[in-house]
Amino acid sequence: MIMRRQIFVAGLAFLMFPAAQPASSQEPKPLTVVELFQSQGCSDCPPANANVMALSDRPDLLTLSFGVTYWDSLGWKDTFASPQYTARQWDYAHGLHHSQVYTPQVIVNGRVDIVGRDAAELKATIARQARDQATRAVPPLELKPGEARIGVGTPGSYDVWLVRFDPAIENVPIARGENGGITLPHKNVVKQLVRLGGWSGKPAAFALPAATQTALREAVLVQAGPGGAIVAATAR
Repeated sequence: MIMRRQIFVAGLAFLMFPAAQPASSQEPKPLTVVELFQSQGCSDCPPANANVMALSDRPDLLTLSFGVTYWDSLGWKDTFASPQYTARQWDYAHGLHHSQVYTPQVIVNGRVDIVGRDAAELKATIARQARDQATRAVPPLELKPGEARIGVGTPGSYDVWLVRFDPAIENVPIARGENGGITLPHKNVVKQLVRLGGWSGKPAAFALPAATQTALREAVLVQAGPGGAIVAATAR
């Protein structure tokens, strides 16, 4: 009788206090967004590009390469550059209180920028931003074919961006300019950047425009206004 009572009590305790599951095994860590602004006509850009490319397969990172236009008149027109990406870099310059834009520039989570030529400095900056992000409330963000959904988050005024980028390595022979005569590899080159709309912290759904290229990956960024901090990101 005593043994039966012990078994019953032990079983009741198991039902009341099920085995705890580590949170890290149930929930993926938020992505840290690493944006590289570069030009094929800039001789300082290849080392920063190589450093960012070396991190592109990390599952905790979203690395994106933006080609800017203000080097195009100096001997070589960047094959991936867009005035829209130059405008995005200027938004960051204003948000980070810089008077000018420059290349190469790496911006992490929209919060801090570095040149990016020093691999150790780049990794340390990413690590600091990841630790800082872990202390912040991140709104749930889901990306599926044709739609992005955001759950409840901190009230405010945010922009929701769709980014389509090429995960393949693209090698570009440079004929003229500072990098003339060499072939530059590129990865995660942004091919489309679309503002899906605004978000205020309440649950919302956003329809995605039809893709014109099938080989591209997609990401969604939730950003605190032009040139502001990126508060959530996901990719597929």
